[in-house]
Amino acid sequence: MTHKQYDVVIIGAGPSGAVAGSILANKGLSVIILEKQYFPRFSIGESLLPQCMQFLQQAELEQVVLDNVAQLGFQFKNGAAFHRAGNDSAFDFTQKFTEGPGTTFQVKRGLFDKLLADETHKKGVEICYGHQVESVERLEPDVCLTVLNEQNQQYNVNAKFLLDASGFGRVLPRLLDLEKPSNFPMRKTVFTHFEDNINEENFDRNKILITVHPEYKDIWYWLIPFADGTSSIGVVAEPKYFDDAKSESETLLDFLSQDPNLKTLLKNAKPIQDVRSIQGYSANVSQLFGENYALLGNAGEFLDPVFSSGVTIALSSAVLAAPLIEKQLNGEQVNWQSEYADKLKYGVDTFRTFVESWYDGRFQDIIFHEQQDEKIRNMISSILAGYAWDNKNPYVSESERRVNVLAQICQP
Repeated sequence: MTHKQYDVVIIGAGPSGAVAGSILANKGLSVIILEKQYFPRFSIGESLLPQCMQFLQQAELEQVVLDNVAQLGFQFKNGAAFHRAGNDSAFDFTQKFTEGPGTTFQVKRGLFDKLLADETHKKGVEICYGHQVESVERLEPDVCLTVLNEQNQQYNVNAKFLLDASGFGRVLPRLLDLEKPSNFPMRKTVFTHFEDNINEENFDRNKILITVHPEYKDIWYWLIPFADGTSSIGVVAEPKYFDDAKSESETLLDFLSQDPNLKTLLKNAKPIQDVRSIQGYSANVSQLFGENYALLGNAGEFLDPVFSSGVTIALSSAVLAAPLIEKQLNGEQVNWQSEYADKLKYGVDTFRTFVESWYDGRFQDIIFHEQQDEKIRNMISSILAGYAWDNKNPYVSESERRVNVLAQICQP
């Protein structure tokens, strides 16, 4: 067995791993990223939120994204549109309560993730594709991992600190027995990419379209347009709504035919990839950190795809954790609970309020209410744009109470 020694080892080369790796490399630390797959690879989470641009900027990765928008076909995004039973509503993210970027992009994640990883590699971060973490040998006094390479050979990686950015792979929660049931109901999503051929005049490609099923408020669809005339389209529902006798392709097309607006928009659409599905993706853990390790993004907790919060939470976790690692390796005291877990959880809990109130209908009633106060709209727009950590926003600092009061006012 060979032994390699680094300051930090990161599991996963997705956005949170790349952002954390970039920040650490910018600080002069030696970093290795172990990535089980080969890039580019398919991933969902294709509609970024504007808050992501600030996080990318902190990692000095924003410019490479802006420089490659045209070449990689990233779609400019300035908001979110909603449709329910013939009624439309939309939020312009430039009209928001919180300062910061109001626009971002809708991206094919294979290309986006590879772009960030390649730029991180240029900063001196070693990235090993096709390398899978088999076990954690120890976590103190330093970290030792057993890794399987692409030739099926085992070797050890030693580091002073370990970050898990493995996303839905959830490597450390599995290996360290940290997994905890999510308090969200089990849901399933079925999705693929379409050549959408949308020619409706009032369709706005600069916004994600979120559609509520005309009959069931807890079923919804996403439609994420890309710059090349294709779209990512999916449906999310509890398993009880799915017919196991149907193929995934039949299931998706059947659901899409049930909403009149989507049926019209997609009348000329053609699937261009195999239909995929994910079930039981909501996840939680007993702790987000431990001796010489921390969990980033989806490896720690994933709520739900409805407001595209996954990448934002992942990047937030990376920009919170990386400076703390530098402090710890410099011999300074770090309180990971107050400086990392509590801070990350603050924004996650804001998103949680809005996700839960979406499924029980409270937030849907707010979004589709005919008379909307501009100041309140801007506060909600901030959260939909990803600014879920802004405690000056009353809908962040008192999210549950504020949503409840507003939902009562907006009840149909």
